[in-house]
Amino acid sequence: MNKKLMLIVLLAVSQVVLAGGIVTNSNQSVQFVRMLSRNASTDIDATYFNPAGLTQLPNGWHFAVYNQTIFQEKKVTNTFPTLNNNEFIGDVKAPIFPNLYAVYKKDKLALSFGFGPNGGGGSADFANGLPSFETAVSVLPAMIPSLFNVTGYQSEINFSGSSVYLGFQLNASYALSDMFSVALGGRYIYALNAYEGAIKNIKVNPKFGTSFDGSYILAYDFFTTLGKKEEAALVTDKLVDVKQTGSAMTPILGLNVTPMKKLNIAVKYEFNTNLELQNETTADSTGLFPDGYKFRADIPAILTLGAQYAFTPSLRTQFSYSYYFDKNANWEGAEKLVDNNFYEWALGLEYDFNDAWTASIGYLRSVTGVSADYQSDIDHSLSAKTLGGGVAWKLNPALALDFGFLYTMYDTFEKDLVDENFGPYTETYDRKTVVYAVGLGYSF
Repeated sequence: MNKKLMLIVLLAVSQVVLAGGIVTNSNQSVQFVRMLSRNASTDIDATYFNPAGLTQLPNGWHFAVYNQTIFQEKKVTNTFPTLNNNEFIGDVKAPIFPNLYAVYKKDKLALSFGFGPNGGGGSADFANGLPSFETAVSVLPAMIPSLFNVTGYQSEINFSGSSVYLGFQLNASYALSDMFSVALGGRYIYALNAYEGAIKNIKVNPKFGTSFDGSYILAYDFFTTLGKKEEAALVTDKLVDVKQTGSAMTPILGLNVTPMKKLNIAVKYEFNTNLELQNETTADSTGLFPDGYKFRADIPAILTLGAQYAFTPSLRTQFSYSYYFDKNANWEGAEKLVDNNFYEWALGLEYDFNDAWTASIGYLRSVTGVSADYQSDIDHSLSAKTLGGGVAWKLNPALALDFGFLYTMYDTFEKDLVDENFGPYTETYDRKTVVYAVGLGYSF
């Protein structure tokens, strides 16, 4: 069985949002969407980004609920000469991408809970399939003897999937002194992937004698009439209907350092999540997804660094750096196609106009390290640039609203390929992402 193909289908479905490594979502708050740099946060979203920084919250209870609405377009262009269509579009939607946070702070101790989609979180629909699905069908006319005058093909190809890695996180944070705080936490991951695909109604238009008049007929019927059983078997309908589930734990360590009133520095390390998934297969004509089969699909370890500096009490900036240990994960061999680990850096700026209104902007640069051999139409990892902005409105000392928007521009990747029968061709991968976010925070 082709384990890598099975895994990269999973990864393609999982990677529906913008920030983080190949399988990780780091867009875990509205403040992130509007600032893009939160690794040194000391607000309630530090539950995810900097647990050790929660000791700087005021004593009492703090709650927040956020939602992001995410739209992404994945575009694959392929110049293979026999394809009817050279452009394949995948629409990715995540209308509900929630985060919930709760913190209790008492003097030097802070206890916190966080919930959010740490991977996946949406659905992808390729209404016309992908070139790797259609190429095998498109070469049919060239494979049929010329005396049948086959000049074209038709087929119905589609692929859709959904994925979510739900994360439930608990942290305990403690201030060792006014300068140093530490945190110990853990995140329980429950993963659920579901995808369906079909290649059906493959047709050709033979024209020969009185039996074939050039009209499109099922390729299966055509080959059966000719007595070619092997060829007929190849063009039968192919269906896939699979769910994959699994769970795992992620240990988390954090350190926050405040060397001076204006400066805050944070370090967080998330250990590798040893995630094993199991197939629950309803239909599989490909043989790639045997029912009950288990395989590894780790979430890589992450090291994050952050620094926040206040130029004035109203003007703050924050720098973030995140490093994903992709090469050390277990992806059933796919990790060997990673040349360099994924990393990203971000810079955000936040300004308080008055006691009620705050505005922020941010820039995020993500750099992938996968090899050209890793890249395919089913799964590709692209470097990207993201711009974000938004506002916070404090209705009163206890209640605040946040609004954010971001746009991600991906670096196009072009891959040169060669077919032994049809010669060289190229495949190009591109994406774009838009996110709208809103949130409510309450403290008492």
